[in-house]
Amino acid sequence: MIAKISSGKSTAGLIRYLYGPGRANEHTDPHLVASWDGYAPDPGRADDITTTRKQLVDDLDLRVKQADRIGRAPKQHVWHCSLRAAPGDRLLDDAEWADIAHRVVAATGIAPTDDPDGCRWVAVRHADDHIHIAATKVRGDLRPARHWNDYLTADRELVAVETEYGLHQVTRGDRTAAKRPTRAEQEKAHRNGQAKTARERLRATVRTAVAAAASMEEFVLLLSNVDDMLVEVVYFPSGDVRGYKVARTDNTNADGGPVWFSGSELSPDLSFPKIRERLNGIDPQPIEQPGRRKPNPWHQATAAVERIPHHLDQAGDVAAQGHLAAFGEALDALPLVAPQDLRYQLREATAAFERATRSRIHAEHHHTRALRSAVRTMLREPAPKDSTALAMFLDAAILAVTAAARWHQLHHHDQQVAAAQQTVVHLKAAYHQAVAEPLAALALNQPPQQTVDRHVRHLHQAMPEHAEQIVEDAAFSTLTGALAKAEAAGHDPEQLLRQAADQRALDNARSPARTLAWRIQRLSARPAPSVRARAAMARSSVQRSVPSPHVAAAVQASHSSRGHRR
Repeated sequence: MIAKISSGKSTAGLIRYLYGPGRANEHTDPHLVASWDGYAPDPGRADDITTTRKQLVDDLDLRVKQADRIGRAPKQHVWHCSLRAAPGDRLLDDAEWADIAHRVVAATGIAPTDDPDGCRWVAVRHADDHIHIAATKVRGDLRPARHWNDYLTADRELVAVETEYGLHQVTRGDRTAAKRPTRAEQEKAHRNGQAKTARERLRATVRTAVAAAASMEEFVLLLSNVDDMLVEVVYFPSGDVRGYKVARTDNTNADGGPVWFSGSELSPDLSFPKIRERLNGIDPQPIEQPGRRKPNPWHQATAAVERIPHHLDQAGDVAAQGHLAAFGEALDALPLVAPQDLRYQLREATAAFERATRSRIHAEHHHTRALRSAVRTMLREPAPKDSTALAMFLDAAILAVTAAARWHQLHHHDQQVAAAQQTVVHLKAAYHQAVAEPLAALALNQPPQQTVDRHVRHLHQAMPEHAEQIVEDAAFSTLTGALAKAEAAGHDPEQLLRQAADQRALDNARSPARTLAWRIQRLSARPAPSVRARAAMARSSVQRSVPSPHVAAAVQASHSSRGHRR
């Protein structure tokens, strides 16, 4: 059950709406189910509706008028709370709705139980699935109602109502979600032929720019280069930066001016201080050294994502929240470098996981330098020619999101759990599209049976606890293909298997053979070690028992594609 609470200054206007036909004639049989004393006049059951409605308004406003004479009446003296049952809930009768109304006004402080000075209120039912509570916020002692945090207190009471009445348990948030578009914003977008409101499109563009930028200056410059986008930096009188605001040229107010949104109005984590904190935690781009092999940023990012489940299990909450935020940035960047046919699912995954990147736990971002720096480097290099690197990343990302859902569940973050679960659906769809070609190529690269038997022995030596499971895995041919390819390049298969096994435990891998195949792919992309280096590694094993045009164009392309209906 959901509560929606607002304030107003016209008791007559609210009562007229509650007993009227509704905006689309949706109000049927409006009538009173409860009131402050049980004797309030009910226009819905009166012969003279107009006269009875005026009597009800006068009774509700009695104390407001008294308080007004002594200058105590609040400007917004009307309290309005709608309570709606979830779709699929059983039909509640009037007596049950009356009990729920009494519990809500008591919990919120409007009319506490056994308080003779509680506010005057009525509960009106004009549909099967919801009621409206209308109250005036002046107590019997002519003091204002004490209803601080009424939304939270009402929500807590509704949790108990759901349990006691056997109703659907609604997924609840922690007030860290991005603000939903208003009805007016939605209707305006519909009139303009847009699938998303201006607020939602701006939020997506700003998040993409944060994922691509390496500094605040670059962040602002990226936004400035997006078509139909306005960005303005706001300063304190001292000259220090106070924040930023953005607008779209196609979203204007009644005077024809742009409708501006600050970063915090788009999302809590897009405020200027939050973005600055995140960007300050990024390592500068490494300077290329002649003769030194440049690391593959895709492999670095994938390795960092593979470690996220471990971090969520072992690190403290603030570090874990930082890893989730950094992973969210990686997903934001992914559509910029993915093939066109995968971008829809990746954007849907990004939009879903956005909710799972925030909670009441403060994030510490300095723990995530490796992933965030690798992502920025990915965006500044040409996209890979095939989808192998993307498939590796997505395979690790699915496990990371699954771990994120588990972490949020342990912390009772219901909305974040639902968001992570939805993200997995889209990531799996993108993964299955991306993986088909590279997996088929590896499976075709099958060595002779004698070599396969040798690899099986290597498996038993390198990871005896998983060997049988890996051999029976449907993707075992993919692993042997990867090992054959690596061996042809001069690598030692057994040594690669040991290195791959050391990277992360395989206990929670969906397909341990495929996970190992991707790790072998990454490890074998490095130059094969010399004979002397291999001998040293064997001994060690025994002993252990400014924005580029490419980025700006990518952000621009991502922004443009979000503005049209799919």
